[in-house]
Amino acid sequence: MPTLLLVRHGRSTANTAGILAGWTPGIDLDDTGRGQAAALADRLDGIPLVQVVSSPLERCRQTLEPLLAARPELGGPAEDERLGECHYGEWTGRSLAELAKEPLWRTVQDHAAAAAFPGGESLRELSHRTVSAVREWNGKIAAEHGEDAVWVACSHGDVIKAVVADALGLHLDHFQRISVEPCSVTAIRYTPQRPFVLRMGDTGDLSSLAPRTGAAPAAPAGDAVVGGTA
Repeated sequence: MPTLLLVRHGRSTANTAGILAGWTPGIDLDDTGRGQAAALADRLDGIPLVQVVSSPLERCRQTLEPLLAARPELGGPAEDERLGECHYGEWTGRSLAELAKEPLWRTVQDHAAAAAFPGGESLRELSHRTVSAVREWNGKIAAEHGEDAVWVACSHGDVIKAVVADALGLHLDHFQRISVEPCSVTAIRYTPQRPFVLRMGDTGDLSSLAPRTGAAPAAPAGDAVVGGTA
């Protein structure tokens, strides 16, 4: 049951400009985003990582640079297009203030499962490709590194929200209830019975996510601890 650390990229120039970047090339981290990326490497210090996977977009690769520089044994990130941003089609590159006036905006907010971006993909398609990617990587990592392995995937806000909604058993219509800040970490441990969401949008200390050694498990693998964990 490996643990996935889902990292949203650091703050980008599109974030500060209020633009929906989508797959627009050349969107970089801003100064704050670069600081967040540097801090991420420190936040993950002490957590053994076996694999880093990334969206192919620049802002994700830039977010991982300090972490990979500190962990040369990991090599470069494995890129997976399925973890890339939503294909927003005709919405790409437009301001969020302008998009909020579109009729589709309310569908995206209130009935995400029915939302399809003109010239792009639907949020259902986004959910299917991203959840499939995460579960496929998780199975591969479990087979190669064991059930206590920890790995990182760097992606985008709507992608992470879709993966979290699946892990929580939420209908996609409710995925807007999930908040994912820039450079936050969402931790999910997958088991044969169910996923456990260990962190959601965490921007603070992550040291407790390191695998525990020596202590007897409080409950069988895949079972929740009645009354809560210690």
